[in-house]
Amino acid sequence: MISDSLHLTVLGSATPYPSVDNPCSGYLVTGGDVRLWMDAGTGTLAQLQRHVRLDELDAIWISHLHADHSADLLTAYYGALFADVRLTAPIPLFGPPGIADRLAHFLTNTSVRSPVESAFAVHELYDGHRAEVGPLTLTSRAVAHGMPAFALRVEAGGRALVYSGDTAPCANLTSLADGCDALLCEAESASAPTRGEPVHHTPEDAGETARSARAGRLIVTHVGRFLTPEKALVRAGTRFEGRIDYAAPGSSFSI
Repeated sequence: MISDSLHLTVLGSATPYPSVDNPCSGYLVTGGDVRLWMDAGTGTLAQLQRHVRLDELDAIWISHLHADHSADLLTAYYGALFADVRLTAPIPLFGPPGIADRLAHFLTNTSVRSPVESAFAVHELYDGHRAEVGPLTLTSRAVAHGMPAFALRVEAGGRALVYSGDTAPCANLTSLADGCDALLCEAESASAPTRGEPVHHTPEDAGETARSARAGRLIVTHVGRFLTPEKALVRAGTRFEGRIDYAAPGSSFSI
């Protein structure tokens, strides 16, 4: 019997560009026999194929349209339509408003619009969007990143994983993460900005969000170039007393 429990595999967590051993943001979430590609940053499609083919995916979810979270949708499109992948139907794609036109704008090379919808069945996100993908319940909330951006709560088998996407600390994320078993939270910023509104978490912010949300554990991801994962974990630990891990590329977590 296939378990509906949640599993998270880190395909990559680098920002804002991939390193030699770490692609940009991307994750594989599984529950039962359902497979969800969560963010498709640069380099993650290659790592995804260690676990699942494109035509074995049940859905894709994209937090926002910065390239380090979405660029591999472009090559996934070519794989889905013009290579050895044989789709029986377009892959459900949940993403910010305008995602289909954004992809088509890049992919279209003639006067005829590229058939993005032949590869992806696009569903635009909005604050409070909910969807069922097999045993997975997906709930999205708008978050604070200076552009349309979303966080995601994935629930299955009585367990809950919450992914921050990219965002400054905000009430919608804390509310979405309330009582979750695991919070996968970005910690891009080494310090708070001296000018303008923040658009990312610091490690301390990640710890505080996990504490305020009463998360069971914190998985720190998207650590910026002016931090090390080790320092990020230590700093997050000044605000959160629960278990803290780093989303190292290739690592897996049972939720």
